[in-house]
Amino acid sequence: MRWLFLALAPLPALADTLVTTRTIRAQEVLTEADVALVPGGMGFDDPLQVIGMEARVAIYANRPIRPADIGPPALIDRNQVVTVGFSSGPLRILTEGRALERAGLGEPVRVMNLASRTTVTGRVRADGIVIVGPQP
Repeated sequence: MRWLFLALAPLPALADTLVTTRTIRAQEVLTEADVALVPGGMGFDDPLQVIGMEARVAIYANRPIRPADIGPPALIDRNQVVTVGFSSGPLRILTEGRALERAGLGEPVRVMNLASRTTVTGRVRADGIVIVGPQP
């Protein structure tokens, strides 16, 4: 009599993943009605991780939501006139600039200084001001 032994290797566990319930256009903010939890796959598994985030690209219906597909909602749009701030010790400078791209909270954004026409890069604060130079 022969015995057949099968080596059972651990299989990766597939958790539930979030998919979109409809096609989401780029720059559209995800709501609770836009996502559903389905078994299997890899990606986000908690709706709170994606609700309120903005789609960076088109996300087609019933497709998993990948981390690269979403980001914080944009506070600054391309070509928007924004306040640019610089601070170093007691020195504080505010001027106007034109945003050269869209950006959300804490994201880097290129801005053209309207007075000098030079391009600087800064980070977006919650109030929409772009801070250049040393970050506090």
